[in-house]
Amino acid sequence: MLLKQKTILPGFAMSLGFTLAYLGLIVLIPLGAMILKSLEMSPAEFWSVLSHPRTAASFGLTFTAAAVGAAVNLVFGLLIAWVLVRYDFAGKRVVDSLVDIPFALPTAVAGIALTAAYAPNGWLGQFFSAAGIKTAFSPLGVTIALTFIGLPFVVRTVEPVLQDLEAEVEEAAASLGANRWQTFARVIFPTLLPALLTGFALAFARAVGEYGSVVFISGNMPMKTEIVPLLIMTKLEQYDYAGAVAIAVGMLGVSFLILFLINLLQWWTRRRAVL
Repeated sequence: MLLKQKTILPGFAMSLGFTLAYLGLIVLIPLGAMILKSLEMSPAEFWSVLSHPRTAASFGLTFTAAAVGAAVNLVFGLLIAWVLVRYDFAGKRVVDSLVDIPFALPTAVAGIALTAAYAPNGWLGQFFSAAGIKTAFSPLGVTIALTFIGLPFVVRTVEPVLQDLEAEVEEAAASLGANRWQTFARVIFPTLLPALLTGFALAFARAVGEYGSVVFISGNMPMKTEIVPLLIMTKLEQYDYAGAVAIAVGMLGVSFLILFLINLLQWWTRRRAVL
């Protein structure tokens, strides 16, 4: 006769109940209320808000800048994680702590700091300005801000996988005649790919909803440097609640679609690795 194993946490039914209740109160009910609010608009009214040139420009800038920032972090986040895991050097703990600054720094403070650095007369912006490159108050400034806030998500996602990937695996590949590129492409990269995709998804999702650090460096010019969260705030300030809800629902739908595709790609890579 098998004895029922006792667990520290409550049983499955109680744990599932608490989980669903918490997710319902924090996530599902607010999102459901927003979607129901959008149903008060007719399909023509809903589409007229989303198809407005100002809305389309904001969507294009927000998702493009978020994707570019996440892609940049994918490359340099992997490099930083590799250095932190594979090498020991003086000041390593300081560098490791610096990675988490975008986590802890208030977004408004980050926006002011980035604007001060990349403004035409800023420490870094003056050099870009001399080269004819406009950083602050341009789409490039938005991308810089979204890259800044997304970096820790890639680094902290890839680090544990690199720690589990022992250096002996690389040595074994080298002993079998693989060069550095072959070792990375055929041994290291397939193992890191699911973690990289997860880091990309997290950085992208964080960047899409970013507001505080972007409003300072973007300049908030309609049709040029206006992001979707700012447009939603503008609609609310104008008491255009229906327009704000329509834009928010549209943004939610596009975000879910992109994240679904990323998760589908993760599932495919894991399944391929198992096979």
